[in-house]
Amino acid sequence: MPAIPDKRYFSISEASVLCGVKPYVLRYWEQEFSQIKPNKRQGNRRFYLQEDILLIRQIRKLLYEDGFTIEGARAQLMVQPEIESTIKIDAVVKKIVADLEIILQNLKRTETAVN
Repeated sequence: MPAIPDKRYFSISEASVLCGVKPYVLRYWEQEFSQIKPNKRQGNRRFYLQEDILLIRQIRKLLYEDGFTIEGARAQLMVQPEIESTIKIDAVVKKIVADLEIILQNLKRTETAVN
């Protein structure tokens, strides 16, 4: 898929090209996935943000490459933030444990030096 240009808004035709799906598919997915919320202006023209493009690409991958149904893709999108949050928490916990181990080693050295 093409790189996402550094601009704020994308028309439905631009989003279609960037995401590799037809405009009617984007309109349909808007109905099926509440997370897709393009800004609507003058005469209900849709304008997508970069975040929308990334989300649509993720939905496309879930449906076309990973073989999920729309319902399954919806479920994956709901679970994904929880998984990402768990991964971040796990990384923080590992860092804290490593820091505590260093502190413990320093305390043991200090205790040995005092005795």
